[in-house]
Amino acid sequence: MNGNVKGNGDAGGRTTAGAGAGAGRSVWRDANVLRWLAAYGSSLVGDGVYFLALGWAAAQTAGPAEVGLVMAVGAVPRALLMLGGGVVADRFGPRLVVISSDAVRCAVILGLALLAALTSPGLWALVLVALVFGVVDALFMPAVGALPPRIAARGQLVRVQGLRSLAERVGHTAGPPVAGLAMGLGGPAAAFGVASALFGLSLVLLLAVRISPPAGPAAAPGRGSSETPWQQLRSGLGYIRRHGLIGPLVLSGALSQLGTSAPMTLGLILVAGDRGWGPAGVGWIVGGMGVGAAASALLLTLIPRFPRAGAVQNLTLIVGSAGIGALVLAPNLAVAVALAVLTGLVCGICGGLAVALIQTATDPAYLGRVSSVMAFTAVGLAPLAYPVFGFAAGLWGVTPVFLAGAAVSMAGAIVGTCAPAVRRAELAFA
Repeated sequence: MNGNVKGNGDAGGRTTAGAGAGAGRSVWRDANVLRWLAAYGSSLVGDGVYFLALGWAAAQTAGPAEVGLVMAVGAVPRALLMLGGGVVADRFGPRLVVISSDAVRCAVILGLALLAALTSPGLWALVLVALVFGVVDALFMPAVGALPPRIAARGQLVRVQGLRSLAERVGHTAGPPVAGLAMGLGGPAAAFGVASALFGLSLVLLLAVRISPPAGPAAAPGRGSSETPWQQLRSGLGYIRRHGLIGPLVLSGALSQLGTSAPMTLGLILVAGDRGWGPAGVGWIVGGMGVGAAASALLLTLIPRFPRAGAVQNLTLIVGSAGIGALVLAPNLAVAVALAVLTGLVCGICGGLAVALIQTATDPAYLGRVSSVMAFTAVGLAPLAYPVFGFAAGLWGVTPVFLAGAAVSMAGAIVGTCAPAVRRAELAFA
């Protein structure tokens, strides 16, 4: 059953997305969605194995500073090229881009595995692989984010996002232990081989996923082919800016990421040090967030519907931002962990609803570019807050800066509340 978003306020943009290959079937029984989910999960585990093996291989070759360089170098092209990756996904189709990205990752990491088996890879070989991987990630992330509306009915998008979030939790949790086991048995070469095999499995599964064509003439293949890539990027950004629903939600998400990314990483380390909770305390808090996020993923797949989805998304953003701010005020570790579980649950629902609302309202011709902007705010823009947070915490202390970050995140909810299209937005469920 198709769903709709009410009150989108679009300035000429269509909000009709394709019904998806799984129209009329629950995502739990849709083999096509499950193949995509398994492919995505396999790719995520492969990512985790690759990154840990890369760091270990670098540590065997060079000193700590060089290891940091190798681990960070892939983030530069990923951040710089992320928006361009959305243009590529819209220009050539997300399926082709995702499959090509997995194929390149499989081949490059397999080559690195063979090199590591024959000799010790030099620092520059590792840097080159990290750069290539970062470029491929800049293409992969927007394209994979644009696929759900092509494989599932719009009424199932919230459930698909819940399953995707669950796959991310499993993938991020399973990657390091798999890497550790592989390196224990055969060193970095074995770990790189396992990562390559996981990317290969993802590639095979993706080849079997059926993709519905975009609906309507506005999304017909070749749309925008007369535009240059730069013109397509500008038109995509303009589309987001003019859209009454998508624009405020994207801005709201960007503010939330900017406000919470540094407190929930660097900030937690500083708080745990000040309170005497130690590294174990950070682990318990982060683990609590993960448990809450996993619970939210299950809820998104099981709850029949969220009435007034836009208003609920705003409310959960307010509660989640307040929960993050409350972490720094927790009187002891047990309270902090409990707050982390609640915050992870609320923020997971907030994120799932936001993505579903945006994808349901987006013209299929712009899905890649809209997805790239959302990914950019998460992995490209948010890390810029780290040095600012550290500098400010050194001047004024971690507590006021932590609370200021939560306030910036809550400002995202104010943006949504001030947008009539967001307040009135509804999601229909199949």
